[in-house]
Amino acid sequence: MQTDAPIVVIEDDPNIADLVELYLRREGYRVLQAADAEKGLGLVARERPRLVVLDIGLPGEIDGLEVCRRLRASTQVPVLILTARDGEIDRVLGLELGADDYVTKPFSPRELVARIRAILRRSEMASQKQADVLVSGEVEVDTARREVRAGGEVVALATREFDLLSYLASNEGLVLSRRQLLDAVWGQGWYGDERTVDVHVRQLRKKLGDKLPLATVWGVGYRLG
Repeated sequence: MQTDAPIVVIEDDPNIADLVELYLRREGYRVLQAADAEKGLGLVARERPRLVVLDIGLPGEIDGLEVCRRLRASTQVPVLILTARDGEIDRVLGLELGADDYVTKPFSPRELVARIRAILRRSEMASQKQADVLVSGEVEVDTARREVRAGGEVVALATREFDLLSYLASNEGLVLSRRQLLDAVWGQGWYGDERTVDVHVRQLRKKLGDKLPLATVWGVGYRLG
């Protein structure tokens, strides 16, 4: 289960932080610790973790609830609040600020790990679902359904047109040569004229209009976005 992206534990009590790290490492997760809000926010910005375990009662001027608020303003990283504050108001406030779950102290390390696994499963499933839909401008390419929408309206595309648009959308922002597009969409064994790409691009522009931000890079190829 080891992954390059760590789990960040923001907890000022070293005994609790070490306990959480011990159980998470047993499950194969890489763990980084921060004892205060500023260090924790710095770790998140630098490491882009899979999940943050966050204590509410942090030392200093920034408490855990404010950390959660800042994380939600700048990232979509899952957050599990770990706190001795077990009052309903604190729990509700944490969830309203965007926390994915909470565990109160004292806690069962096994329950904590189980909750973290559940959050990560939900997060990864949601990411996979989002990855199935590529968006560029007002055009959405649903690769699972092989459906294209422009301005919310479904647009019928031929098979090669869809495959070409899908490949361009999955490489949004990159300049792709006609040969690259031929190899990726038609296959490396296809030896037709590179103008085939131009014909299909014209069809995409005709069907999707100015909702499709597809630029011609003269002498090279095409760029979407």
